[in-house]
Formats: sequence, C-alpha cells, structure tokens
Amino acid sequence: MTTHIATPALSRRTFLRGSGITLALPFLEAMQPVFGAAAKAAASASAIPRRMVAVETNMGIMPQFFFPEKAGADFALTPYLERLAAHRQNMTVFSGVSLPGVTGAHAAEKCFLTGTPHPERGGFRNGVSLDQLAAEQIGNATRYPSLSLAMTSEGGQTLSFTRSGAPIPAERSPRKLFQKLFVQGQASEVEANVEALRQGRSMMDFVGEQSKRLNKTLSKSDQQRMDQYFTSVRELEQRLHSAEEWEYKPKPAIKAEAPTDIEDNREFVAKMRLMFDVMKLALETDSTRLITLFIDTVVIHNITHHGNRPEVLDELRGHEERQFDALNGFLNVLNSTQEEGQSLLDRTMVLYGTPMGSANSHSNVNLPVLLAGGGFKHGQHLAFDTKNNYPLSNLYVSMLQRLGIEADAFSTSSGTMKGLELV
Repeated sequence: MTTHIATPALSRRTFLRGSGITLALPFLEAMQPVFGAAAKAAASASAIPRRMVAVETNMGIMPQFFFPEKAGADFALTPYLERLAAHRQNMTVFSGVSLPGVTGAHAAEKCFLTGTPHPERGGFRNGVSLDQLAAEQIGNATRYPSLSLAMTSEGGQTLSFTRSGAPIPAERSPRKLFQKLFVQGQASEVEANVEALRQGRSMMDFVGEQSKRLNKTLSKSDQQRMDQYFTSVRELEQRLHSAEEWEYKPKPAIKAEAPTDIEDNREFVAKMRLMFDVMKLALETDSTRLITLFIDTVVIHNITHHGNRPEVLDELRGHEERQFDALNGFLNVLNSTQEEGQSLLDRTMVLYGTPMGSANSHSNVNLPVLLAGGGFKHGQHLAFDTKNNYPLSNLYVSMLQRLGIEADAFSTSSGTMKGLELV
C-alpha cells in the first residue's frame, strides 16, 4: 500500500504489550502523519467545509439494472439510476472499475475503502481505510473526526480501519448515534469523559518514556522509525487535547427528535432511511465531515444467488430499487439543505457502491459504483474496460484531494480518477 504519507515500520502491538499496554497501538498508528501537514489540511477544511460519505451495500447490485449502455454524458438512465434521476447532473456513474487484487468474493467487503489485496488469504492484514486516512488530516476540525456506522444483524462489520488494519467498531443504532451527537451529558459525565482523556494522555507519556529507553538500544534505522513513533505520540496528544476541549463545548441544539430503532432485520431499507436521517443531521451541524456506512443485506443473501430465475430476479430487483430510493431521499435532503449559499450536497461527496460486481457469481470485478455531489463535474458515465478494469482506488485519490489533503496515491492506485474534474 502506498499513500505517500509516512508510516511506521515498528510493530506497535509488540512494543505496547511489552509496556503493559494493549489498546493504544491501533490508535497510535491511526494518528501517524506529521502534525504540521495535518494542521494545514484541517485549517483548509475549516475555511470551506468539504465532506465525505461512503456507503457500501455488501451483497452486490445486479449489474444489468445499474450500468448504462452508453458512455459519456448522453447515457440513458437504467432502472436503478431512474430512481436517482433528480440528481443525474450531480452524479457520476462508473463501470469497468475494481480494486486491484481484491478477490475472495464476500471477503472483499472489508476492503471496499482500503483496497488491500487478497483478503481471502491466511494471515491477511488490512490497511488504512479512506475515511481514517482523511480523519488523520482533517478530523480535528469537528467534534467527531469520523463516524463509523453499520446496519448489521450482528456486530463486527465496519468499513473503517486504522493504519494497523484494526477494525473500528461501528455504531448500529440510529437512536444511540442521535444521542451521541445531540444529547448533552450531565456535568458529572462530562468530567468523567475529560478525566478518561487525561488518563489517556498520561498513558501516552508513559509509552513515550518507555520508547526513549528502548531507543538507546536500537540501530540508526530503527531510531529513525522511533522518531516517527514520537511524532505520532505528539500528534495523538494534540488530538486528545482537542477532544478534551470538545467535551466542554455544548452539543448542537436541533428540533428533531431521536429516532426509534427498527429491530426487524428484514426492514433493512427502513433502517437505512433512519440512519440516513441522522447522518444528514451530523453533516448539517458540522459534527463530523467523514462518515462510513456498512449496509449488511444478509437477509436477502439467498436470492442474490438467483440463477437468473425470473421470479427471483423480480424479488431481488424490488429490494435493490428500494435501496436506491433510500439513497435518493438522502441526496434530496442534502441537496435541499443550504450552507453559505451552497447545498450540503455540493460540499459532500457521497460514494455508493459494492465490493461485488455480481453476487450471483461471487465476482469482485466491474463493480457498480457511483459518486454524487462534492463539487465535481458530474452528469456522466465513466466507462472503462470491463475485462481489464481501471483502479477504483484512483477515485479515492481524487476524493482525498477534494478534501484538501495532499496525496497523490492511495493503496493500489495509479493516479487520480481519469475523466473526473472539479467544478
């Protein structure tokens, strides 16, 4: 993986276990970039808020109802894209894209935002996800550097991974997310949170002292790696200090009421709508600028293996069309919400796609993906070779740059997304 942002070679897990600390390692590795660059990116983000939402539906999207036949701007809307017709001029549809080396059928779902190859192999270790790389740079601008969300029947699934490849637990309850964003805790709870942050800073001080003692026994090359480690410790201390300040700031006051969670997993589209509603509030109040949403559609897994039987295709198409209706509702509210003379959608990139080109055949190529909003020149179908696919990770580089982050590579990318330009 290449991101052109310095990463440590020292095994943080091994080191921290030796110091009697086990949980800090993934957190430290997620905060690796040089603070000066992060501060510069955060300042740029504060001037003109740029945001990103990434949504994965994990069981594929039937390609015959998604991909347009014609490339360019003059393409005919397909049945699924008809559901998004109001946003035709503010979205780009991609075909012939995939993540190089990401194979393994369902195993690929954990790599949709990392692009780390071969998740099906033994000993696989994931890489940093797109949102977390961005959070390192611009996360300090908001109360929550990022929000990792999921709609799943059980815990564990997430789109967000730290630099060490550790999964970031995702919030599954729209109601709990709402409370986290907008319900102000009692004074005693605020002080307890601040104390926990202070203890975390003390823990980092301890790790730093242990590192300095270890450094005396290392070679010059390992000492350079330790210097990178010290940089990450200082960066983390800065972010902990920022988090402490946020604890004392009032949360946004809104008129909306907390949603009531839907427990029936068969109602996954209704659950999508609830989560989208709270996500819109999070973006509108600038509580965060980076959100990921993992949509687990395991309840329809059996019919994704449709074998081209007409009655099963019709049933699956109905489920997928309702998912696009929910996405359309989300884009509608973003587009109708104004911020400093622009719509929230103009300032928010919304990535929607799947790690499976065909769930029926367990294919991980020719992925159905679209990007809406964010200030790009849209209204087009960017069609690439459906056999020799173009790297989807190139799109991620373009998205990082749109966030104001200086990056010319991400994961398996070969550059930026060809044909995608800024307004």
